[in-house]
Amino acid sequence: MKRIAFYILSTAVLFTSCKKDDVVSYNPEIKAELSIEFDNIAGSSDLELNTGSYVNAAGEIFHVTKLKYFVSNFILTNTDGSVFTVPQDSCYFLIDESDEETHEPILEVPEGEYKTLTFTLGVDSLRSTMDPGKRTGNLDPATRAADMYWNLNNGYIFFKMEGTSPAITSSENIFLYDIGGFGGYTTPTTNNLKTFTFDLTQRGTPKVKSGKETNLHLMVDILKALNGSTNMSFAATPMINGIEEGKAVADNYASMIKHDHTEN
Repeated sequence: MKRIAFYILSTAVLFTSCKKDDVVSYNPEIKAELSIEFDNIAGSSDLELNTGSYVNAAGEIFHVTKLKYFVSNFILTNTDGSVFTVPQDSCYFLIDESDEETHEPILEVPEGEYKTLTFTLGVDSLRSTMDPGKRTGNLDPATRAADMYWNLNNGYIFFKMEGTSPAITSSENIFLYDIGGFGGYTTPTTNNLKTFTFDLTQRGTPKVKSGKETNLHLMVDILKALNGSTNMSFAATPMINGIEEGKAVADNYASMIKHDHTEN
């Protein structure tokens, strides 16, 4: 859901309204819904598949036709120090820019006020190497994850971005970036899993309570996957389909997500 213009008008109101909420005590016996919204952008612009035009640090114009990535292993720390780890069978989500229904994963967590959120971009070694029959839903290589899986040794593609750029002189100007690598199963490989931790107290502490809606709004800037410690050039590297080659992008996207605000 795209709300960049909305933020300017409403962020101050949101923060103020958060302060007025009653204190919510941590209660592990009562579960409530917490949605985590992944809002994909490119710099200061909404990410628009096919039609949006963007420029990377190399000065290359590009368009994005596909964006998918896995987020997993969610952990929340309550303001009283209690830690809740989302159960393994309920903590793997595939964010697909073309499917708005995937943009807001919903977690079932205990009632309470939370000060930190931690999760992983990618799929850990346990799930990547588990018997395929036990990898269902978002992790099913035969259905939902059909274009997000390599093989047993290499596992899942964590981050997939495809598009076009006039800077590319071959293959109809197409670029294909598939980034993965959990460390290897039978053969050691590069580990491109990235963990994010956010201090939620700085931009509206989430107060999760049964019967009410609470949303953590995260901004995902795909330009930061291209620009960073290594500035990617589509002309020089139009295709990445290997683990070691994807390390530069993975190191870049380690800083592409931020907590923008909380809606209580």
